[in-house]
Amino acid sequence: MAEGKRAHSRLITTAAWAVLLLGLWIWGREVSDGSPPPGTGSGRSSAVGGAAGADLPPAHDPLPASPPVRVDVPSVGVSSAEVVSRGLDERGAVAPPSFDTPDTVGWYDSGPQPGEEGAALLVGHVDTRTRPAVFYTLSATEPGARVRVAREDGTIAEFTVEDVQVLEREGFDAQKAYAPRQEGRAELRLITCGGTFDKARNTYTANVVVSAYLTGTATADEAEAGNAAEGRTARAARA
Repeated sequence: MAEGKRAHSRLITTAAWAVLLLGLWIWGREVSDGSPPPGTGSGRSSAVGGAAGADLPPAHDPLPASPPVRVDVPSVGVSSAEVVSRGLDERGAVAPPSFDTPDTVGWYDSGPQPGEEGAALLVGHVDTRTRPAVFYTLSATEPGARVRVAREDGTIAEFTVEDVQVLEREGFDAQKAYAPRQEGRAELRLITCGGTFDKARNTYTANVVVSAYLTGTATADEAEAGNAAEGRTARAARA
């Protein structure tokens, strides 16, 4: 990718954030009306993952561009989820991953690549008509949790979660929620549907937004060991 294109990809205007938000709301119109995912109670802007900022590690310098191929959030059971590129659909909204592949995560490929400077967006369904999808447990993520993104160049970018929010549709500021928080930092947003399921409108009322930032890199062996250890710790805590 040329440097000019990389620089352009890091800049998403207010209008573009509004388009991204619209696309995420549109997804909810096709999901199931089953039981809600954990920890997604309503509230215009409510934290569901505890207080942010406590004993979080320093940010790592951004990495060279490389597309994502897999993502792990071991603390909530997201394991080696395939990441596919997604653009905008004919309505000008983010094209979600197919419901035929509910365990797939979509990367908005007109934005930064995970590990690059800026806020990369990874989006996934919370459920389908018949079963939970890849980000069903996303709202249970807590500050300090690790997110690992395997990239096409073989590097594994490690992100640390700084907060988790359930953001209601009405009065929502998309740019504030999704745009980068600190200049020069590589950030990540994991996004799915949340809140309550409105049966009349066949849609969820909110988005779950997990915000993380780059704190290191790992080898494949280090990532595998970290994912296994963090998964065991999380399961023991829930037992």
